[in-house]
Amino acid sequence: MAEVEKQQPYGGGGGGGVVAVNPNPQKGVTSKVIDWIEKLIVKYMYDSSIPHHYLSGNFAPVQQETPPTKDLHVIGHLPDCLNGEFVRVGPNPKFVPVAGYLWFDGDGMVHGLRIKDGKATYVSRYVRTSRMKQEEYFGGAKFMQIGDLKGWFGLIMVAMQMLRMKMKVLDGTYGHGTANTSIIYHHGKVLALSEGDKPYVLKVLEDGDLQTIGLLDYDKRLQHNFTGHPKVDPITGEMFTFGYSHKPPYVTYRVISKDGFMHDPVPITVADPIMMHDFAITENYAIFMDLPMIFQPKEMVKKNTLIFSFNETKKSRFGVLPRYAKNEATIKWFELPNCFIFHNANAWEEGDEIVLITCRLDKPDLDMVNGAVKEKLENFTNELYEMRFNLKTGKASQKKLSAPAVDFPRVNESYTGRKSYINVIDAKTMSPDPVAVVEMPSRVPYGFHAFFVTEPHLCACFSFYGAIQVGYQSFPFLSNVYQSNSMSPLITSSSDCPPAPARARSNGCGGGRLRRLKITSLW
Repeated sequence: MAEVEKQQPYGGGGGGGVVAVNPNPQKGVTSKVIDWIEKLIVKYMYDSSIPHHYLSGNFAPVQQETPPTKDLHVIGHLPDCLNGEFVRVGPNPKFVPVAGYLWFDGDGMVHGLRIKDGKATYVSRYVRTSRMKQEEYFGGAKFMQIGDLKGWFGLIMVAMQMLRMKMKVLDGTYGHGTANTSIIYHHGKVLALSEGDKPYVLKVLEDGDLQTIGLLDYDKRLQHNFTGHPKVDPITGEMFTFGYSHKPPYVTYRVISKDGFMHDPVPITVADPIMMHDFAITENYAIFMDLPMIFQPKEMVKKNTLIFSFNETKKSRFGVLPRYAKNEATIKWFELPNCFIFHNANAWEEGDEIVLITCRLDKPDLDMVNGAVKEKLENFTNELYEMRFNLKTGKASQKKLSAPAVDFPRVNESYTGRKSYINVIDAKTMSPDPVAVVEMPSRVPYGFHAFFVTEPHLCACFSFYGAIQVGYQSFPFLSNVYQSNSMSPLITSSSDCPPAPARARSNGCGGGRLRRLKITSLW
């Protein structure tokens, strides 16, 4: 179905493990019969009159990729110190879903803004996952969505996906993730991530364009899912990560050396197949969150809920494990009142205590990012919390640091796992006078996480592919947390810049064609 891409080393150095993604789905009578059965199931079991809020307004996908569009109109002045590329990923479904749709379901699209010498170039590209390639082959949606997994209908849709796999209509060899959650850099590779799959490797070109190279399996050492929120230690250069599954072991911890070698898996025992979207590290420990958002197919059918649902009767547990532990024998568990957490800001050590700064959510319902009601999203009441775990006494405590709603926190990666300070910024009033406003050639839908690629890294070419090496930029501002159109902030500074770091955020809500990127000063 797709051009065969020759697998090559990538990333300048040893330890490749990048696999060209060439799935082999099958059209034919079997595929058509399954499609016909599915249409009948959707017709009689799914209420198609319910509109999808998360496919409308500025949640709606853009229909086409945008090749590099140069010399965008800039109102104001782009500082010379801001040379680099702002890159953000989010869900952008290429095909209309067959039935249900959760905001997390869409195909990953990366939006990039290349800034150089006071000029700006915009590009948007899909991450070319196995899932996308196969649906392009069929010309429509074929894979099950998380939004389908509700009630009896969800159980039947699981069976339909299994049938397609068994009959080789779909090819599961390369997974079925969307790569729509976040982007990170490690060991000479830019990785597009989603927690239901392995990482996808991206290539950044000099003109700002983006290409998908393949799937990263760390020379076949990675045999489980990979979180969308791994942590890179800024001192050691190591990456710490985990994956969760609905089959034992429910959580698996991994350490990846600065040279890209993935060490042996460390299974973490939890009682239930939970959703663990994020975790944290300190200089000496990794922190795991056993929170009662549980994979419950029986409850899905019985109570007509989504397949992941929150159990209000269970407490939340936080496990603290030495970073280089070979097994879970030395993990220490702490209990706090039940909650759910999508994202942590940072963690560090203070004497006998582990401090975790996190966005805590009380009694969540994933239906709030599913369905038709716009106000559901406003029911998220994430609050910024400080949690402390005393390794000596075994006691845990927590205190609220902010009113709702706070999420998508960012911390200066130079302080990952180290003590930092929290500044909560009102994104609506942070600066009335932007340094520059860049007018975008097309609409940019709401998305998830982002980072800024600095010019020095863009100038360092990989030895094999000639891809532009990217990485993290240090800046003196210790930390900031804010909520702005579900997009991570851009924070950057340089010795050539004024002391105030700059930030970018999307402008406005709604469905107009023109979008702007606003560059403002924090002070």
